[in-house]
Amino acid sequence: MSDQIPSSSSPMDPYEFLKISPNPDGSLTRHSPLPSVPASESSSGAARSRDVLLDPAKQTFLRMFLPATHAANDTGKLPVVIYFHGGGFILFSVTSLPFHESCARLTAQLGAIVLSVEYCLAPEHRLPAAYYDAVDALNWLRDQARSGASGCDAWLWEHADFSRCFLMGSSAGGNIVYHAALRALDIDFSPVQIRGLIMNQPYFGGVERTGSETRLVNDRILPQAANDLMWSLALPQGADRDHEYCNPMTTMEHEKISRLPKCLVRGYGGDPLVDKQKEFAKALEARGAHVVTRFDEGGFHAVELFDPTAAKALFEIIHEFVHVTCASVKSTM
Repeated sequence: MSDQIPSSSSPMDPYEFLKISPNPDGSLTRHSPLPSVPASESSSGAARSRDVLLDPAKQTFLRMFLPATHAANDTGKLPVVIYFHGGGFILFSVTSLPFHESCARLTAQLGAIVLSVEYCLAPEHRLPAAYYDAVDALNWLRDQARSGASGCDAWLWEHADFSRCFLMGSSAGGNIVYHAALRALDIDFSPVQIRGLIMNQPYFGGVERTGSETRLVNDRILPQAANDLMWSLALPQGADRDHEYCNPMTTMEHEKISRLPKCLVRGYGGDPLVDKQKEFAKALEARGAHVVTRFDEGGFHAVELFDPTAAKALFEIIHEFVHVTCASVKSTM
């Protein structure tokens, strides 16, 4: 997104800010400056990647990342992280350079297989389309695990520990993690077992403005006008920002929330969404979920894509969460 701070003396054009143009049929023309990169390329050289088709009708796929070197567990297998990129549900791809490189670094530093999901974008595919794509990815992983050595993707069969899986997303991807996890509660994915949810700066909102939204109304990464436009394009037609896809606190069921896997919620004080993220984490905890929160006073929305130090800190937090969670699961077996 643009790094230009809108002028307070004149209203910003959110379409121009987001580099999108609306078309008469309701679709968007995206003028994103982010380069797209093919699989198997990584600036660090620490990971290999390849693309695997998910749904040919929807043109969804997975970009699979495997660390070039790794320290496996005592079975020789690695945990699996299913990752969902950000972009307000309307922008970007797993092939976008920042997300490709972030996943490559994550798989190397975490010592895990990362499956980055190319989900359908709004407004061509409004929510809950992205949530269905997330469940499709879980179904694909389950089918791979059940197919055995003769049918499973070779990378997965050789390296994946299907009993140690995590859902992870940043921004809109964090929102997808939450809603996909709710849908997964009543589906048998065995032998795949989802052990944790990693929600980095999850993208939530509401009709009522929070204090951080008001304070950071002209944020250089996520100004209010652009945020409102993205929600209007992502939500079902006619829905406002108190719809459960945007504001989950309106419909949280105690019984379902209490069955969610262990949750990590990460946020930063310079993000307009931080107050909503804190409200979300408290609501999860109040309804019986096991929640780990890591909020910093500094930082800003999507900081890990711009600042290597912030990215390293985030990956360290994720590494601790994944390995502590896996260790606690092992100790109860």
